[in-house]
Amino acid sequence: MTVLASGSKGNATIVAAGKTALLVDAGLRCRELLKRMAAVGEDPAALTAILITHEHVDHVAGLSVLARRLGIPVYFTEQTHRAWVRMMTPKTTMTYAKWLEMREREHAAAQAAENTPIHAPAHTVMAVADESESVLEPTLEPDPDDDTPVAKKDPAALPAVEYFRAGNNFSIGEIDIAPFTIPHDAADPCGFVFHARSESLRMAIATDLGYIPPNVKMALKNVDVLLLESNHDLEMLKDGPYPWSVKQRVLSRVGHLSNAAAAEFLSHDYDGGAHTIVLGHISESNNLPELALLAAEQAIANRMSLLGNRLVLASQSEPSASICL
Repeated sequence: MTVLASGSKGNATIVAAGKTALLVDAGLRCRELLKRMAAVGEDPAALTAILITHEHVDHVAGLSVLARRLGIPVYFTEQTHRAWVRMMTPKTTMTYAKWLEMREREHAAAQAAENTPIHAPAHTVMAVADESESVLEPTLEPDPDDDTPVAKKDPAALPAVEYFRAGNNFSIGEIDIAPFTIPHDAADPCGFVFHARSESLRMAIATDLGYIPPNVKMALKNVDVLLLESNHDLEMLKDGPYPWSVKQRVLSRVGHLSNAAAAEFLSHDYDGGAHTIVLGHISESNNLPELALLAAEQAIANRMSLLGNRLVLASQSEPSASICL
């Protein structure tokens, strides 16, 4: 497992076994993803596929450009793919007045081209939004590195799309994948457990979840490497710069896991089998790496059977050293 980035500005992790290498999320621009792969000795051409946990921008910012450049398939749940396509292809809803003004301009231009008298177009009834401003759906900003001609026609075009369902295992090359549902405010978010058949090793990714429900606790048993969210310190979040509405979202059961919640899991529900626990998605505004590490260390220290577990921190700003078993 190689964590290229983990945090609110972008997430990407490589899981590899044998000749199969999977990129989980592509939350940085394509150029930055390639730069970070080069920094840790990962060959982009060796990637077999990209898997997406959910459609939030910090998990898909470089997805379309990278997938097209490498010519590799992308695996989504169907709901996540639909949400991503909507985000990539925004639609504008106009008021009736603005629509009529646009139609009059088009009609005038057509009449002028024919050099015939201009008549006002007949009024046409259509469904409209409110009478004030047009509404633009959220979208990703264009990637300046995207030089593929197809992107100008369809920014959501991908070399190939494969669907999976949480709870239904599937395989890519030498790796078996067990996706599981996580509680987060996205269309159909999921985490993954990866099983390298040849080495009998299991690695899990569980970030972007408001709490750890029973299905996630079960999924995270018997893993050798665990990437676990430790997003915020409760007091720092409450006293921090975020608007109250955002604080409520982060604290909700579909938000993000706090240091205390991660420590609670490690103290009571974690089976202790991992060689390495990676603490990820650490907030730059509402947490400190030292606080996340301290909370996890104290949780493990209370259980003598966990003293052999290694704790490491995933970074937002640079790739982490590869974890090789």
